[in-house]
Amino acid sequence: MSDPHQATPAGYRRGARADACPGALTTHEAADGQLARVRVPGGRLGAGQLRELAACAEEFGDGVLHLTSRGNVQLRGLGADAGLADRIAAAGLLPSASHERVRNIVASPLSGLSGGVADVRPLAGELDEAVCARPELASLPGRFLFGLDDGRADVADDRIDACWYALDAGTGALVLAGRDTGLRVPAGQAAEALVEAAAAFGRVRGDAWQVRELGTRADWIAVAVAARLGSGIGCPRQTPRALPRSAEPPLGATRQDDGGWLVVAGITFGALSGAQARTLAGLAGTVTLTPWRSVVVGDLDADAVDTVTAGLDAAGFLLSQGAPEHAVSACIGSPGCAKSRADVRADVSEVMRTAGGALAGAATAAHFSGCERRCGRPRAEHVDVLAEDGGYRVDGDWVPVERLAEALARATDAGGEAAADHGHPARPGRSQQERTGS
Repeated sequence: MSDPHQATPAGYRRGARADACPGALTTHEAADGQLARVRVPGGRLGAGQLRELAACAEEFGDGVLHLTSRGNVQLRGLGADAGLADRIAAAGLLPSASHERVRNIVASPLSGLSGGVADVRPLAGELDEAVCARPELASLPGRFLFGLDDGRADVADDRIDACWYALDAGTGALVLAGRDTGLRVPAGQAAEALVEAAAAFGRVRGDAWQVRELGTRADWIAVAVAARLGSGIGCPRQTPRALPRSAEPPLGATRQDDGGWLVVAGITFGALSGAQARTLAGLAGTVTLTPWRSVVVGDLDADAVDTVTAGLDAAGFLLSQGAPEHAVSACIGSPGCAKSRADVRADVSEVMRTAGGALAGAATAAHFSGCERRCGRPRAEHVDVLAEDGGYRVDGDWVPVERLAEALARATDAGGEAAADHGHPARPGRSQQERTGS
């Protein structure tokens, strides 16, 4: 290979399929109206931006901010001539019209607050700017996903196309589709390495949407990155590591490394109402959206954590790991999607209303899908619940709607220790803080 920057390895096909991923400028026509997706690199939103998104959802759409598994926000039910793009741009959420659909950056949401070996929050902004500065990256598929993992292994998996995985405060591994390439990249070159990986993927992707579709041939991307960045990224390549996997952060209040507090709050179906968004914005100057459709509010003192937790609890956020609503997720279903065989969210809500206690403390989450596309399925292991006429297949076994609660409780192994605190938000009172020092 004479020039890894430009050459294409043998065996790759050109001619990628048309990309239908929506953005704020290019919307998708769904059964319930136009759908827009607003990218939020690193998941961080200011309170003013959150209020403006809520106002747009209420003025132009269905009144709900739909959180995605990539830490982005979708607005549904939009009219054809909605003035959304101008409002989003004015809020600072649309810095590049040409690159708006490729600013997909997931970062460890607790980074810089609790755990991890590096603070990747500054890298998210650097990476976003670097992506927008490369004209050729505007043609990346809207599914291409960048990751910044602070070393806790909550982000780096095979759905993340190009990820910087922190090994210590100053060095990280270049990870492609969940596999360590052996390249070691200084934090100061993380953004550069990731955009080079994306550019290399763009040259060789053929009709592939993501790096994992390339299989072992994805190694060519690492070769191209090493050739571009040279010895600064730790050539020769190191022996690749097997990367661990960690779970999403638990709901409720947790001590930060500096002694302060953070709160992780879940949202049923990831559907954040306008009222909830305004409550959240009123309690926090900055919030972080997570890939698990939850939100993080950090840097709270002992008084503020009680105020924030009480306010979120009153607004209907999920603050207990054992809450049954935390055990389920679902695609939009009908009537929002014409392909769905059922109103899956209505069916889940009915299960919650009549037998929600049966799912309290579920060990494994369940995801409801209206069709085989299984949109919105979580990144972690989960019970697959697929709609069919008259019922659902729960991990392949057909179950009528009226037996769903029983089948789900069995499949998710509900009723464990987490059930004990069902319905009680993890909010530490002042006396508990002083007593335990935790």
